[in-house]
Amino acid sequence: MLNLGDTIAAIATAVAPEQGSIAIVRLSGVDSLKIAQTIFHAPGKQTWESHRILYGYVKNSSGQIVDEALLLLMLAPRSYTREDVVEFHCHGGMITVQKVLHLCIEQGARLARPGEFTLRAVLNGRLDLTQAEAIADLVGAKSTASAENALAVLQGKLGQQIRSLRSQCLDLLAELEARIDFDEDLPKLDIEWVRKQISDILIQVNQLLATAERGELLRRGIKVAIVGRPNVGKSSLLNAWSQTDRAIVTDLPGTTRDVVDAYLVVQGIPVEILDTAGIRATDDPVEQIGIERSRKAIQKADVILLVINALTGWTSEDATLYQELDSQRVIVVMNKIDLVTELPRMPLAIKPIIYTSAVHQTGIDQLETALLALVQAGTVQQTNLTYTINQRQQTALLTTQKALENMQMTIAQGLPIDFWTIDLRTAIQALGSITGEDITEPVLDRIFSKFCIGK
Repeated sequence: MLNLGDTIAAIATAVAPEQGSIAIVRLSGVDSLKIAQTIFHAPGKQTWESHRILYGYVKNSSGQIVDEALLLLMLAPRSYTREDVVEFHCHGGMITVQKVLHLCIEQGARLARPGEFTLRAVLNGRLDLTQAEAIADLVGAKSTASAENALAVLQGKLGQQIRSLRSQCLDLLAELEARIDFDEDLPKLDIEWVRKQISDILIQVNQLLATAERGELLRRGIKVAIVGRPNVGKSSLLNAWSQTDRAIVTDLPGTTRDVVDAYLVVQGIPVEILDTAGIRATDDPVEQIGIERSRKAIQKADVILLVINALTGWTSEDATLYQELDSQRVIVVMNKIDLVTELPRMPLAIKPIIYTSAVHQTGIDQLETALLALVQAGTVQQTNLTYTINQRQQTALLTTQKALENMQMTIAQGLPIDFWTIDLRTAIQALGSITGEDITEPVLDRIFSKFCIGK
């Protein structure tokens, strides 16, 4: 996968019939310009210069016009991959863009692998690995907050801090190794200074680790399952919360037979809401299937909203269902409060309880507040950093943290300096794996296999 000597080609835009007016075919590599000059014909005296747009026609080997298009030239090193890059801006759709791609392949290019353009940008020093991962996050962002987070990392803020930490570790390693080789010629080592250096680095590592959970929430979002007995207003709550008519609402119990979902964003966090079939004992085989799917949705959910009917209050069926659920993930929602003059009593142990009227859309703000409080309960307080780390970066930072803590123990035990450097080298290697300065080919393959082709 690390061969940079050939030319790659791919469609860089989504392809769908009657969707999108423009489609882009991208080339990168040593033969990009030659291929473009072979199949693209620019009338008049247009100049083939870097960072110019040419107008003309894509033609096949028989001289037949395949498409009227624009050609964008970005010659090395002023390009995304720091190689010669050419883009054909064609008419959108299914057929034409595929024809242009096939012409490029006929002229010697090969089809790019997932993420290979960005991989080349990393290998050629255009981006570090944190920026490459941020591009994937930016493309897949589900909310404004997740897009802003990805953009901050893409601008190099995370990579800069990681490189700074690695540089501090390298400087410390150089100082220690000098003591090993030339201890008699140098002043006595200040052990307290070494301890302070390690402590300062650990503080920054811990600050970055504190952003991991928030980062995962921004990328993945959370699943919320709305569960309860039939006819308690689950579907009405889904519609009121998402401000859609995703779910069918009737007075007949058992209307919802399958899991219905909706998507929204709560304070920057993507939320997938799952409206489930009412759970009750039934002989209806179709309703039984719906109830079984409801139970599966409950297992996958991060948060469970147990909806009860204010008209009937807390029933034995509600209590039985509550006992089946993980109470740490449950928010009880008393719905239909607009139909009662006095709220029914609830068991003292049941918390939190949110009071809503789906019909009047009241209690939704309180529900969102309780949801965020439950999700973030027990997490480390957010730092003032404007970016977060992902799971791979978290794993590397945990390795760094452990190595530096081991180094502190080694110093405290009075072991020779040679032992100190072992853990310090582990920390340096782990930090280098985050930015790509110390990375293996299998790790690169795993990272970029998650990218789309053409990016």
